[in-house]
Amino acid sequence: MSTAEHDERQGRHKVVIVGGGFGGVQAAKALKGADVDVTIVDRTNHHLFQPLLYQVATGILSPGLIAPALRRVLKKQSNVRTLLAEVGDIDLEAKVVHAAAPDGQRIVLPYDTLVVAAGATHAYFGHPEWAEHAPGMKSIEDARLLRSRILGAYELAEVATTEEEKQAWMTFVVVGAGPTGVELAGQLAELAQYVLPREYRSIDTRSARIILLDAAPAVLPPFAKKLQNYTRKTLEKKGIEVRLNTMATGMDADSITVKGPNGEERITARTKVWAAGVQASPLGELLAKASGGEVDRAGRLTVDPDCSLPDRRDVFAIGDMVSTIDRLPGVAQVAMQQGTYVGKLIKARAKGDDTTPAPFKYFDKGSMATIGAREAVADVRGIKLTGWLGYFIWCYVHVMFLIGWGNRFGTLYNWLRSLRYARFRGHRLISVTASYDKAVDPEKPLGEKTDERAELDPRVSPGTPPAPERPAATG
Repeated sequence: MSTAEHDERQGRHKVVIVGGGFGGVQAAKALKGADVDVTIVDRTNHHLFQPLLYQVATGILSPGLIAPALRRVLKKQSNVRTLLAEVGDIDLEAKVVHAAAPDGQRIVLPYDTLVVAAGATHAYFGHPEWAEHAPGMKSIEDARLLRSRILGAYELAEVATTEEEKQAWMTFVVVGAGPTGVELAGQLAELAQYVLPREYRSIDTRSARIILLDAAPAVLPPFAKKLQNYTRKTLEKKGIEVRLNTMATGMDADSITVKGPNGEERITARTKVWAAGVQASPLGELLAKASGGEVDRAGRLTVDPDCSLPDRRDVFAIGDMVSTIDRLPGVAQVAMQQGTYVGKLIKARAKGDDTTPAPFKYFDKGSMATIGAREAVADVRGIKLTGWLGYFIWCYVHVMFLIGWGNRFGTLYNWLRSLRYARFRGHRLISVTASYDKAVDPEKPLGEKTDERAELDPRVSPGTPPAPERPAATG
């Protein structure tokens, strides 16, 4: 039976989309007006614009500007409903998705067509213990934690009693010199040089040491050599130490050990940030085992040219969690285009068109990254741009990809204000937990919950029996 055929016993054709990121949202939008019922399930209630997370971590933007509510994003599509739940298992034979609501209640989602766009998380190259010392940025919670660590480091340097301790707090190491690492390092330099100097009395924030390191031989490895060289020179002009052909080999709360051309070195640094690699969602491996498919070293699932699982016309996987024949990069553009492609394919099948579709073809619209205020590099269809012009193009592209004119105008306002008033940062809230827990217990990683707080958190309280399984409401 075709996956598009109408089942009179169970109502209209059911499409379940796992993940409310770029791929999942675009797939849902492409199904607007289709004769299908769409359920999009995500463990957060918002659609996150990940490319601007580093601006939340450094106080430029508030989280709400880059993370509109998922229900709001899709409110005009009457055939789409949104569920706040975390997917734990997928039964391909029974065609059912198993998820858990925030209160622990189990939800059962039957489907006729499944689209999995679960994204990716951080990869620590066999050292998961490094995560507590060098968090990455994949969620709003990650960005808020990093903001607390970065700004909290200056607060703790202000009350430090020795120069050695002050310098340890004011040494920042960013691991990974891709776009995220470069953009974050540039903003750390802006904070130290322009935003904070007049606000502290016991420390000179301009003496902060910022190190950007990568095992690769160049910054921004996917970019053209001209842009790589420009980026490195600009970073070094900002006082950032760029260390290439250098990899992290060890890490603890107070330091990071690196191995480079000159051998191994231990760098005393209380604040580390991970921007070096990603690991596909565990759902990729789950789907591979269930379908007899394969995953690569990063956990990415191999899919057919039409983004479906091998021999599974009713299951699609898109975005950062998949590996295609042409090895497409894990960027937002790819996920969005795959989401639109799959959504249109499902819509065509719902109309009875079961012809073999043309393979997915990626259209590269360009690559770009900021280095700081008024500085960026961009490669747009072969045209290489740097400096102010690159920064203008970067701003235009990113603000237009934001959802909602309110968020666009709010983001532009914050950017213009930060350029006009000495890199103004209006969103510098520090989590009390993140700063006070470290002060009370110096051995506890900054941001880690105390046992007392953990006991008060119902999500981590021990001894809670599993909730009974329940079917999802039909709406």
